[in-house]
Amino acid sequence: MLELIRPGMQIDFVGRRHIWMGLSVVAILGTLALFFTKGLNYGIDFTGGAEVQVHIPGSWDIGKLRDHLEDGGIQGLKVQQIGVESSNQFLIKAQGDEHSLNQVAKKVEGILAKSFKTGEFEIQRVDVVGPAAGSSLRMSGFFSMFYALLCILVYVTIRFDYRYSPGAVLALFHDSVVTLGIFILTQKQFDLQILAALLALIGYSNNDTIIVFDRVRETVQLHPELNIEQAVNRAVNETLGRTILTSLCTFFTVFALWLFGGKVIEDFAFTLMVGIVVGTYSSIFVASSLVIIITHYHDRRAAFQNANGSARKKKKAIVVRPDPKFESEANH
Repeated sequence: MLELIRPGMQIDFVGRRHIWMGLSVVAILGTLALFFTKGLNYGIDFTGGAEVQVHIPGSWDIGKLRDHLEDGGIQGLKVQQIGVESSNQFLIKAQGDEHSLNQVAKKVEGILAKSFKTGEFEIQRVDVVGPAAGSSLRMSGFFSMFYALLCILVYVTIRFDYRYSPGAVLALFHDSVVTLGIFILTQKQFDLQILAALLALIGYSNNDTIIVFDRVRETVQLHPELNIEQAVNRAVNETLGRTILTSLCTFFTVFALWLFGGKVIEDFAFTLMVGIVVGTYSSIFVASSLVIIITHYHDRRAAFQNANGSARKKKKAIVVRPDPKFESEANH
């Protein structure tokens, strides 16, 4: 059986946690600074624009159509094929201000009329998204990310313990922010497709973090003699092989989509590739480090309350909620 990480290997991830946390804080602050100075390159879904569905002869492909439209002077252009390739239907998305949006369809028709005879092409549908609607959709998108993180906070609190939930949510917040930072630096268009990729990454990264947290809890229960640093470091090392193999398998799959999937899903796949790398990093270095920080905070708080005689009688210290499988084994 192939073993990527040899049994018993102990890499000191925890000992260098201050370095990893420092790098993450710098990355988050840098992204926030870029967000308020340079900003995201929003697509027409969030800024407003026009969508024109056309049918053209089969002799043209999506690349040739895009080149002709760009040469014709349509800016902020995005072309997407609809249905099967033989249908020759394309959706053209173009940005513009409130006064020029209604002219996009006429401009597209004029450009195509120069290359085709009457009846060879057809403008099938025209939709216009105003700037106000785009702005409202942008706010709804960010709120959807906030609600996703809030639900994960509740889930991890119920599934594990409230020592773990802040670390999981902050790690996911770190993944989302750093991925947005990459988009600001590259100035790739940020639209609904990219937002969907970010929401997918939140779920993917959370699953990876939960695996590490479950092993931390198991290690704490099986080895009560270990302090929290030793327990977390042992758990991260024991799950390291699984984390690397899963991430590599997912990354190469998404990389193939990015390389061969075409321009329509190129940015979507790029978002997933960046998120997988950042999410793997945060599961190993960020989430585990936050568990240690929060555990020490609660231990100091409990010691302070005990010293002042105000500690609760029923709960003198923070105890990790036991794994159900350990309880069932104990009963038998």
